[in-house]
Amino acid sequence: MKVILVIIPVISFIFAVFNGKTGELSESILSKSGEAVELVISICGIMCFWSGLMRVAEKAGLLEKLSRLLSVPLGKLFENVKKDGKAMRLICANIAANILGLGNASTPLGLAAMKAISEEQNSGEYATNDMIMLAVLNTASLQIIPATAAALREANGAQDPMGILPCVWIVSAYSLFIAVVSAKIMSKIKRRKRGEL
Repeated sequence: MKVILVIIPVISFIFAVFNGKTGELSESILSKSGEAVELVISICGIMCFWSGLMRVAEKAGLLEKLSRLLSVPLGKLFENVKKDGKAMRLICANIAANILGLGNASTPLGLAAMKAISEEQNSGEYATNDMIMLAVLNTASLQIIPATAAALREANGAQDPMGILPCVWIVSAYSLFIAVVSAKIMSKIKRRKRGEL
C-alpha cells in the first residue's frame, strides 16, 4: 500500500512535466486539499450524531438483544464453533455491531472473535473455514443505517441523504448472500480436495 501511495503522485508529476501542466497540477493539489478538509469537517457532525445514537442503542442493550437473536442463524454458518462458547458470543456481538453501523465497536469485537476462534480451533498460523466466514461477514456486512454514505451525500448537497436506504439494504443483502454462498462452496471444494467429504 505504501508503494502505491508513492507511485501515484510520482506518475502524476511525471505526466504533468511531460505535458507542460505542472502549474495545473500545483493548483489542483492546493484546491483539492482544501476541499478535502472542508468535506471532513462537514461530515463530522452527522457522523458524530449517528455514532452517538448507535452508542445509546448499545448502552440500552439493543446490541445484546440483537446478538441473542443472531446466535441461531450464525450457529449454522459457523459449524465448528461451540454454540455456547466465547467465540460464538463475540461473533454475534461483532455482527450485531456491524448491522447497527457501530464501526468503532465492531472492529475490536471482530478481532477478539477471530482470536477466540483461533484459540478454540487451535488453528496456528492458518485460517480455518470459520475464520474465513467471519472475515466474509465483516467485509460484506449488512447495515441498517449506512451513516458514512449518508454523511458524504449530505456534504455533497444531496436533498435526501437517507434516500439510498432501500437500495443499500437490497444490494448489501445480495452481496452478503453471494459472499456467504461463495465461502461455503469454496470450503466444500477445499474439503473435497483433502478427501474430507
